[in-house]
Amino acid sequence: MNKILVTGSAGFIGFHLVKRLLDENKLVYGIDNINDYYNQDLKMNRLEILKKFKGFTFKKIDIENRLDLEKVFDEFKPNIVVNLAAQAGVRYSLDNPEKYIGPNINGFFNIIDLCRLKNIEGLIYASSSSVYGENSKTPFSVDQNVDKPVSLYAATKKSNELISYAYSHLFGLNTTGLRYFTVYGPWGRPDMAYYLFTKNIINGEKIDFYNYGDMKRDFTYIDDIVDGTISAINHNYQCEVFNLGNNRSEKITEMIEIIEKRLDTKAIINLLPMQKGDVRETFADIEHTKTRLQFEPKTSLSEGLEMFIDWYTKYKKIN
Repeated sequence: MNKILVTGSAGFIGFHLVKRLLDENKLVYGIDNINDYYNQDLKMNRLEILKKFKGFTFKKIDIENRLDLEKVFDEFKPNIVVNLAAQAGVRYSLDNPEKYIGPNINGFFNIIDLCRLKNIEGLIYASSSSVYGENSKTPFSVDQNVDKPVSLYAATKKSNELISYAYSHLFGLNTTGLRYFTVYGPWGRPDMAYYLFTKNIINGEKIDFYNYGDMKRDFTYIDDIVDGTISAINHNYQCEVFNLGNNRSEKITEMIEIIEKRLDTKAIINLLPMQKGDVRETFADIEHTKTRLQFEPKTSLSEGLEMFIDWYTKYKKIN
């Protein structure tokens, strides 16, 4: 399992995963379409760091392009494929639903079908905590029903899980789905709440608080997410789905207080009703993940936000 193909390698999680794999002397082939969903300079800056490693190869490819994708499989001959490429964002899907079917359904099919045809040892793929939708019983367990997604993004991720289940049982392909819970940290996505809150507090701009601030999330630091993902790669189970979360449901207001204290600046709050596609709370039950992946998140929200803000102020050259 020394040759690993990672899609979405210029993305937030992809960048951190690839860097860790390269640090462990794995050979990594990264692909990404570098779309303009958020600042492309950030993606290119991540890639500049990765390209310093001898074991890294990168090609700009869209996973919807089956022919280009197959050439990479044939050229690199990976042992394991990690699919992180997807159109992200719950709120973005409300206005741009058509942008989710291509990469999240058609692109995912191309990946899993080529894994079958090329006899890949295993596929590890990103799912999402959003699949839990309207579930009110917390913490969310992988044994719960997830048939009521409240966003198209969530529906595409549930579809990935169903397709993977079918491929595992029909063709014997090893597949592992990872339901990521609110990932945050350095080099993160600018559309995520913690990033926006930090930027707006520094700039003296308003922060939008949906559901009038009555929101809770299971914030999971990027290093813990990478730990869990690498464990999934190493175990390479036949057909599994895991929660990767911090096993803590924390109020959005608590996150704001930590950022305010670190920046020594008060936030300007703009209270708004609940937005379509959103959920009031996420909370990961990780007992199954602990048992099967030996997963133990180590980073508290205050520690993780401290590291993010340190990175952000350096990256943006803010005193």
